[in-house]
Amino acid sequence: MSEYQYYEFLAIDHPLDERQRAELRALSTRARITATSFVNEYHWGDFRGNPDALMERYFDAFLYLANWGTRRLMIRLPRGLLDLGVAERYCTGDAASAWAADGHVILSLSSEDEDEYWAEGEGRLASIALVRSELAAGDLRLLYLAWLLSVQAEEVGDEEAEPPLPPGLRALSAPLRAVADFLRLDEDLLTAAATASAEVQTVAESAGELARWIEDLPGAEKAALLLQAARGEGSQVQAVLQRRFRAERSPGSTPSDAGTRTAGELRDAATAQREERERVAAERKAQEMARQARAVAAAREQRLDALAMREEQAWQHVDSLISSKKPREYDAAVAVLLDLQALAERDGDGNAFSQRFRQLREQHLRKPSLIQRFDSAGLGAEAQRSGMTRA
Repeated sequence: MSEYQYYEFLAIDHPLDERQRAELRALSTRARITATSFVNEYHWGDFRGNPDALMERYFDAFLYLANWGTRRLMIRLPRGLLDLGVAERYCTGDAASAWAADGHVILSLSSEDEDEYWAEGEGRLASIALVRSELAAGDLRLLYLAWLLSVQAEEVGDEEAEPPLPPGLRALSAPLRAVADFLRLDEDLLTAAATASAEVQTVAESAGELARWIEDLPGAEKAALLLQAARGEGSQVQAVLQRRFRAERSPGSTPSDAGTRTAGELRDAATAQREERERVAAERKAQEMARQARAVAAAREQRLDALAMREEQAWQHVDSLISSKKPREYDAAVAVLLDLQALAERDGDGNAFSQRFRQLREQHLRKPSLIQRFDSAGLGAEAQRSGMTRA
């Protein structure tokens, strides 16, 4: 397959009506279009639509993947659920940007990696889309990941301070984890950033507490929220209520006013994290290799001990294997001879082995395939030199 492009859009807050689906169909005759989604794959050619424009007009989430390493994710929220100024504090470049359109704020996150292996896009957006609800409810960790993406892309200067640091970065939700994986966010950079992120101080909430909290809301505000829900904006009302309730009931659930580290400090911390991780991995690998070597040596000693009890039978077995004149049996004979040679060297009886092997080799000089195996295995090198000297 020379080319692969995958486009997927989701309409979450409002389903697509018949007219909108017809407008989308005009952009692609092959796309799978439903009341809530638009999906298409390209193995040649390009999509005629503009993803930015489609997000502004129709959709709430978008995922793009190409086999040359480009990945892109977009999330759209009503401006009442995400302030553009807040988004712009985190989205500062090409890798992460934000803009407003028709009462919404749209986030665009992208990643480029030409060395990335090819992967399919089918099913990825489903694991990511719930991050939109988290952001709507006031969880700003997605925005901080967007800023880290710009840091990773070298779009943020070393002296630039980090934006407000949200709590909970050390324990990402499943949708946030899917975002980080899809956009190939550097794990060492994320780990370095998360070290200063506070734990989310949650307070157990019950239906009764939520009911009492809603009861205390001003009457006019409750009426406005009910009207908004009646107009089909129930998900927005839910997000607003959840965000306010949790902010009041769960201290420490919102970001600090300002970050205390610079992008350069985070990059240095990520480098140190990577070096330490690689050092630990190398140490573990060396320990495992040493363990395996000890196990091999112990097994070899056991094998030689057993061979010492039947050394003469082993020589006879070598004769039997060679007499078969089969290549596979020749290999087996060489293996036994190598063990006999190792046993002789261990027990300080190398001369006896060399003498007996020299006799064996001379006996079978007319078998070039066998002699070649002897020489390749380094068997009886001393005996071979002695024979050449006599010649």
